[in-house]
Amino acid sequence: MAKEGKIRVGIGGWTFEPWRGTFYPKGLAHARELEYASAHLTTIEINGTFYRTQTASTFAKWAKETPDGFVFSVKGPRYAVNRRVLAEAGDPITWFFDSGVTELGDKLGPILWQFAPTKKFDAADFGKFLELLPRQLDGRKLRHAVEVRHSSFCVPQFVALLRQFNTPVVFADHHTYPAIADPIGDFVYARLQKGDDKIATAYPSQALDAWAQCARGWARGLVPDGLPLSDPAYAPKKAARDVFVYFIHEAKVRAPAAAMALIERVDK
Repeated sequence: MAKEGKIRVGIGGWTFEPWRGTFYPKGLAHARELEYASAHLTTIEINGTFYRTQTASTFAKWAKETPDGFVFSVKGPRYAVNRRVLAEAGDPITWFFDSGVTELGDKLGPILWQFAPTKKFDAADFGKFLELLPRQLDGRKLRHAVEVRHSSFCVPQFVALLRQFNTPVVFADHHTYPAIADPIGDFVYARLQKGDDKIATAYPSQALDAWAQCARGWARGLVPDGLPLSDPAYAPKKAARDVFVYFIHEAKVRAPAAAMALIERVDK
């Protein structure tokens, strides 16, 4: 196993009008925005799949427009996660994977399953949901991550359940959502959501330095000091992990600048 995983940094989506003239050069054709964004970032989180079904040809087109080594994360559909009984999510999960997501090829990164802030932890039902997630498709290994946004998940039982399925929990840097930094599986998925558009890089330089150090620690299999753990008594084995970091805040005008600033730091 490599001594250090790959660190990728990016944003949520690539179509956002306020980025035209701030991130995208003035006059850039809208059809070339993904090409431009993927040349300056190393990953993008696709949000559109949460709201509507995409087509195999669309996934293939996105893969073609991005450079070698670039990776997308793909958000699973709301019809799977926004339900009272998660054990009944089998059909929308199947429809999602039947839509052609593997047409992204080597550019298919983690699948993100994002739950509503009102969704509380129910071990039995959440376990049934994890059982529904396919681990391979079309000969390709699938990586899943779950983002939970209710404090009831901040318990050792939840982390232990995720370890059974080798499925990481998203680390959220957010004003109200819980932060769970317990390492699980072979990658880390972080969403940094406290950005301020009054700052040119969304986060102050000192904070970006700290996140760069944190990302490098995650990549080496370390548990960075100061991050909250839901199961601090558990001592995971040190193992290299790939790291996916996304800057996603409310106004998000400066998110691309934040991502590029962090890429510059982790690449030093």
